[in-house]
Amino acid sequence: MGPSVKDTFSIPENPALERLREDFPGHRIWRSRRRDGQFGEYVATLIDPNAGVDPTVMRPNPDDLRAELKREAVRAGRLVRNFR
Repeated sequence: MGPSVKDTFSIPENPALERLREDFPGHRIWRSRRRDGQFGEYVATLIDPNAGVDPTVMRPNPDDLRAELKREAVRAGRLVRNFR
């Protein structure tokens, strides 16, 4: 990774991304980068096997990712609390 390419996990993001990270600590949540250098999809990588089933989930926006992570929690047998 060259000096002009920034890690998409550590770049300051929008509040929706920060809420996803707070609400789903069993996943590493970040933004992908497209070939043109622009931000791409929202990505959640499973780090706690009790938090989901699929190892990686990608969605085009934070609302879709939140909905999918709730489904992942249910698939893993967890009760889903009322998230923001």
